[in-house]
Amino acid sequence: MEVVPAWAPAVGFTLLPHAGGFLGSKITKKEIPVWYESLRKPSWCPPNWVFAPVWGTLYTSMGYGSYLVWKELGGFNEKSVVPLGLYAGQLALNWAWTPIFFGAHKMGWGLVTLLLTTGTATATTASWYNINKTAAYLMVPYLAWLTMASALNYRIWKDNRNKKQE
Repeated sequence: MEVVPAWAPAVGFTLLPHAGGFLGSKITKKEIPVWYESLRKPSWCPPNWVFAPVWGTLYTSMGYGSYLVWKELGGFNEKSVVPLGLYAGQLALNWAWTPIFFGAHKMGWGLVTLLLTTGTATATTASWYNINKTAAYLMVPYLAWLTMASALNYRIWKDNRNKKQE
């Protein structure tokens, strides 16, 4: 009799990234109507309704990718320390962005956090490539989105630097 069903790790790894997204959404929902709406944003800024489905998709993809790497390497062991450690690091940075940008209204520090996230996510993807190519490919849309998000964060910071902190 197995203690954990065979499907449980796949579900757990896939859902894990959503935990931080869910907690961050509590801050975001409070800050969008007043603070975020008051900021100058570039014409190419996606509409607010786009962010939740995009992040849901990206979190699902990266979570499943982490499961594929974990499974390929035989679980948590010496071989998985670097690829899953990089993944955990980028995920922690990802989760930190919302309280920094939306919660503390620190647009510049938000940009720094996003750039660190992008670098760590890139390293994660590279480390996954020789382990499980599908897992690495599942990270590519996330890297593209992080690139756009970094450019957007930069423009918002640049265009609102002189705005009084609220």
